[in-house]
Amino acid sequence: MSRERLDRLSPGMAIPFGGDKVARVSEELARNFTAGDRLIIVQETGDLLHVTAQSQAIAEAAVDDAAGAFHAMAATSDDQITAFFHAFAERLEAADIWAPIAEANAADVASARARGRATTRLAADEAMRRGMIAGLRDWARAQPSRGRIVERIDHAGWSVEALTAPLGVVGFVFEGRPNVFADAAGVLRGGNTVVFRIGADALGTARALVRHALAPSLAAAGLPAGACRLADGAEHAVGWALFSDPRLALAVARGSGQAVAQLGAVARQAGVPVSLHGTGGAWIVADVAAETSRFSQAVAHSLDRKVCNTLNVCCIVRPRAAELVPVFLEALQKAGERRGHGWKLHVAAGGEDLIPEPFRSARGTVRRASGQAEEPLVETIAASALGQEWEWEETPEVSLKIVEDLSEAIALFNTLSPKFAASLISEDEAAQTRFFSEIDAGFVGDGMTRWVDGQFALSRPELGLSNWEHGRLLARSGILSGDSAYTVRLRMRQADPDLHR
Repeated sequence: MSRERLDRLSPGMAIPFGGDKVARVSEELARNFTAGDRLIIVQETGDLLHVTAQSQAIAEAAVDDAAGAFHAMAATSDDQITAFFHAFAERLEAADIWAPIAEANAADVASARARGRATTRLAADEAMRRGMIAGLRDWARAQPSRGRIVERIDHAGWSVEALTAPLGVVGFVFEGRPNVFADAAGVLRGGNTVVFRIGADALGTARALVRHALAPSLAAAGLPAGACRLADGAEHAVGWALFSDPRLALAVARGSGQAVAQLGAVARQAGVPVSLHGTGGAWIVADVAAETSRFSQAVAHSLDRKVCNTLNVCCIVRPRAAELVPVFLEALQKAGERRGHGWKLHVAAGGEDLIPEPFRSARGTVRRASGQAEEPLVETIAASALGQEWEWEETPEVSLKIVEDLSEAIALFNTLSPKFAASLISEDEAAQTRFFSEIDAGFVGDGMTRWVDGQFALSRPELGLSNWEHGRLLARSGILSGDSAYTVRLRMRQADPDLHR
C-alpha cells in the first residue's frame, strides 16, 4: 500500500472517522493548513484538530529532552532527587527569586482580565506560594519509591521479586494554575520525567518558574535538564501534539471537561495510557436521619471556592425537605456572602414549591468563569440536567433535588453524575454503610466534600483527581500523585546452579 504525505486540504473534503462516519473540512481549516502540518482526527467525535508544524516541533523537542533525561535518571540517586525538591522549595522561598515570578504572574493576570478571562486560579498569591513550597517539602520527605519490593515468591533454589520501577515520560496538560506546576514535579520522586503544557493564560508565569526556580534546582541537584520540561507554546495544538506522541508512558490532563475529554481521546487513539481529571462536581445527600447543624456546615464548607470537589448537587429526602430546605438556603446564602457576589440555585422540577416565592421571583448578578450575567436567582431544571457541573467564579451555584428516599438519590448519582465525590449526611450508620456500598464514586464521605484533595487528605501533592465517568481505575487510588506513577519489574535470583525446567 502506497503512503503519501498530507500537504493540503480542500473545503468540504470528506475525512472518515469512527469506521463508518465522515467529517467535512471547513473553509478555515483548509485555508490555514499547509505542508508540514498534521491533522488529528478524533475517532470518538470526528473533531478535526489542526497541528501546525511549529506546534508539532515544540512538543516533539520537549519529549525528546524528557526521554533522554529519563534514561539519565537511572544513574541518579534518590538523594539527588530529594535535593532537587529542597532546592526548588528554597528558591520559591527566596524573596529575590520569587519577585520576577510574581511580576510575570501579575502580567498574566492583567492580560487575562483584559481578555475577560477568569483569574481566580491564575493568581499566584502568597497562599499559593506557601502551598507550592509545602508540597515540595512533602516530596522531599517522601520515601523513595524506586526499587520497593512489592512481593517476593520463594521457590526451591530460586526466588522472584516484584519491584517498583519508574514509568517513563509523563505528559501533563493543565489549566492556568501555577501551583500545579510544582505539584506535577512530584513524578521525579519515582525516577520519572515530565513534559508540561500549561494554558496560555499562565504561560508567562510558567516560563518565569522554569527560569528562576525549576531549572536552577535541577542543575543544583545534578539532575538532567530535561527531567522537567516545559512545552513552551501557547496553542492548544501543542497539547494535542504532545498527547499523540507514543513515547509517553502516561498522559495526564486536568482542566475543563470538554477540553480534557478531547485530549484523552487523542492520547487513547495514539496508544498512550490516560489519566483524566476534568469533569467534577460533588454531591451531598441528606437523608431522614440528617443532623441539621451538620448538614448546614457540610453545605457551607463545601462552597468556599470553585474547584472539582465543590458541592454541585444537593439531594434532600422529601420527609425532611420542609425542615432542611431552609437550612440549605441559609447555608448557600452564607457562602455567597462570604465571597461577596451572591448565589444561584437550580431546582429540579418538582421541588420549586419548597423555595420561598421572594427567591423565585428575584434576580441577581452571577459571576461565572465564562463571565458575568444578570439572571433569575432561582431557575427550574429537568432532573436529567443534574449532571451539569456549574463553573462559577465568585457566585456559588448549585442544583437542588428533592428525592423520595436514599435509593432515588443513589440512583440519580450513579446515572447522571461524573461518579466523582459523594457525601451522605446521616446519623444512621446502617445508611452510611449502604451508601458507601451502593454509590458509584471514587470518593465517599459523611461531611463536607472539599476533603477530596491529595495534599489535604494524603499529605501528597496531587497531579489530579480521577472520576469514574469513563470506568474504574486499576489498582490505585483516584488521587494521582507523583509516587503513584510507577510500573513493576520482576527480578529472578537463582541460588541453585542446577535449576532447570
